[in-house]
Parts: sequence; structure tokens; C-alpha cells
Amino acid sequence: MSDNTDEPSNTEHDNRWQQRLLGEDKQRRNDHRSPYQRDRARILHSAAFRRLQAKTQVLGVGMNDFYRTRLTHSLEVSQIGTGITAQLRRKYPELRYLLNSMSLIESICLAHDIGHPPFGHGGEVALNYMMRHHGGFEGNGQTFRILTRLEPYTQSWGMNLTRRTLLGVMKYPATYSQLYIDLHRPDIVNHRQLKPSEWPPVKGLFDDDKSIIDWVLSELSDADRQLFISSEQSHTNIDYPHLKTRYKSFDCSIMELADDIAYAVHDLEDAIVMGIVNQHQWQRDVVEQLSEIKDDWLISEMAQIGDKLFSHEHHLRKDAIGTLVNGFVTAIGIGINSKFDEDLLKYNAELQSDFAATLHVLKQFVFKYVIRKPEIQMLEYKGQQIVMELFEAFASDPERLLPLNTRERWLVERNQNNNPMRVIADYISGMTDEFAGRLHQQLFGSKTAGIMDLSREQ
Repeated sequence: MSDNTDEPSNTEHDNRWQQRLLGEDKQRRNDHRSPYQRDRARILHSAAFRRLQAKTQVLGVGMNDFYRTRLTHSLEVSQIGTGITAQLRRKYPELRYLLNSMSLIESICLAHDIGHPPFGHGGEVALNYMMRHHGGFEGNGQTFRILTRLEPYTQSWGMNLTRRTLLGVMKYPATYSQLYIDLHRPDIVNHRQLKPSEWPPVKGLFDDDKSIIDWVLSELSDADRQLFISSEQSHTNIDYPHLKTRYKSFDCSIMELADDIAYAVHDLEDAIVMGIVNQHQWQRDVVEQLSEIKDDWLISEMAQIGDKLFSHEHHLRKDAIGTLVNGFVTAIGIGINSKFDEDLLKYNAELQSDFAATLHVLKQFVFKYVIRKPEIQMLEYKGQQIVMELFEAFASDPERLLPLNTRERWLVERNQNNNPMRVIADYISGMTDEFAGRLHQQLFGSKTAGIMDLSREQ
């Protein structure tokens, strides 16, 4: 990731979006970095980013030494994101002013998973259930919270990133209260009965962070802002009952495509190497599902790429993975939504229709054979129980059980009549899989162990 990929720009547009919530006057020796290079450095050097190396991507820790973690996934998303940006620079020279910073896209891609809790989706659903009366929990909302409040680069404004970087990580730019639909489901009697399909997290930001959300969006016109945060009922996903936002910023659209490509292609690679999927399943569930596509390159590649993907020659498989990633990256263009005035909302990166259909089929293939694999679901279920039991313990007596710094934050929020339960969710969501497991064992295991050092996970 090179530092010389940002082009200088001093336009009024850039200056508005390079502002930080907390003004800075850092006079560091010979520091000529752009604002987005500084954002990237803050993310890379943060404790929250380092913890991604011990958080589950798809396959559980200990199943194999090959699997990807959230950290390696984020690095791959960043690499694909800059590849998309480079392609768009060449295709759309007239929009180069929107694509003048590789560091911006790197920052957004590196940070996009930073708020995901331990144990993947199981941990997310567990925290959402435990926070059901306190504003809910969702990984993308927690990402925004870490960047803007929790990571101790500043005293109380997180990493103090630029407005444009924060806009880019807003995958769902409305708040919980704007999107939540009450299904009137009764609370479960026993944690072990919790079904993720019945308690899906609201895909949005937390009401606790509304003042910072408002600051990020304050450079938009009233009409743009209202349209940007508007929502609708999802008709494509019957398992998701809440409202869903309709729009993303230009930078976020690049990050999301990079994330989808990395998820579909690289997690597919993991599954092939570990023997979870075979070529017969590939032929039936991928190749045969794409019989309607018209793109000549895709038709040719998808007909023969299976032999390379499932080859015992590792270099052939890597070549096939690279071919797939390149195919998707080079099939991305820019669409225009003339309803918006702000260029960062007016333009969005889009995948050509045949490639979008192919990517969807690949994602469904990974979901069916990897995510829904019983062994993986058992790991998620176990993590789900660990997270709920930790939350229940801390919520039962926070002043007794929370570590010192977290306890102080909890007391401040309680004394100011805010939302102290959010502090408990912050603490647990920041844990790595291993730390959460060890802490659970210390609290609920039958053996008496020494006291764990909690200071690193506050």
C-alpha cells in the first residue's frame, strides 16, 4: 500500500469533506501526508484493527491453519478496492476528482469490519438480542462507533477521521429507531433457544451516536440528506423484517463491491482447499445456474474454470482465483442517480448485470456449503451462548465485574441517564474469540483459575 498514490487537490469540495470533528493542529516534523493517508495510518495502528486477526471470518479458529481471519479479509478487501479505483480512474477521467485518493479507499476498506464482534454472525445476533431493549446491536453500527467514539486516539472522539472517510463506512446511513420494526416477539425463556432468524439485527447506526451521524451528514443539502437516509421494506429477503436504507455514498459503493468480491471468491478458495466443496457441487450450483448469462468472456471462463479451481496444482487454483477477481474488478462502471445534488451521492460504482448475477450465485454457493455447514453453525451457536452469558453476567452487577476503565464509562453513562448497556456491548464486541472464550471459562467453568488480565480488552 503505497503512500504516493494520492493526488493533491485543494478544491472547496475536498476541504469540506476533509474536515474532522475535533480540530487538529499537529505540527509534526516534515509530515506531508494527505488527510486520508493519516486516516489510513490511524486505522492500521489501532488496537481494534489488530484484534481482527483473532476474530472469525467464516471458518472457526483451530479448524485449519489456512483459513482467513477478519484481518486478512480486510487487507484483501483493501487491495481489491484500490484495484477498482484504479480501473475507474482510467475509465472515467472526468470523475478523477472523486477518485484522487487511493488512501481514502484503503482506509474505508480496512475499517469496514472493525466493529464485528467475536464469533461472527452468532456473536452479532447474541449481542443484538441482549441489547433488544437498549437500541440493538449491529456490526456496521459498531464500526462507526469505534471510529468516532471508542478507539483511544483522542479522548472522546475515537480516531477523529475525516468526514468523507466516515461517510464511506456508512453502509446503512439511518439510525436504529428509523429502521426498526417491532415484531412483538416474546423474550426467550432460555438463551439456548435463541434462533438467529427470529432476531435479525437492524442494519443501521445506533441512536446513541446520532450527534456524530448528523455532523457527518451536515455538508449535505436538506433534500440530499433526507433522500440519503430514506428507507423501504425489503422484498428480496423475507428473513429481514426491518426497513432498509436505499442509498450509499460513492466511496461506500466501491468498498461494498470489494467486500462482496473478496467474500465470494476468497472464501470459495478457502472452502475448496479445505475440501468443503467439490467440483460436482460447483458444476450444479454455479455453472448450471448461470445458463442465462450473455457475456462471452464469462460464458467461456465459467465453463472451464472449475478444472483449475479444483486442481491439485496449487498454482492453477491461484490463477483461477486471480482470474475471477480480475473479471469482476474490470466489469465495474459508474452509474448516475440524478436525484442527488452532491457528487459523492450522485455517483455509485456498479457491476455489469451478468457479472452481478455471477457474483450473487458465488455468494449463495459459499452461503449454502460453507456458512450453513453444520460444523460452522455449531461454532456460531457456541459463540452465541458465550456472548449472551457474558453479557448477562456483566449486566447483573457491572460495578463488580467490569474492568476498571469500562466500569468508569458505565458509571458516567448511568449517572448522565444515557445508555449504560451500550458500554457493556462495546466491551464484549471488542473481544477476540479466544479472549471471550477464556473469560467465559473463568466466570462459568468448574475449575478455579488465576485472574485474567482484562486491561488489554477495555
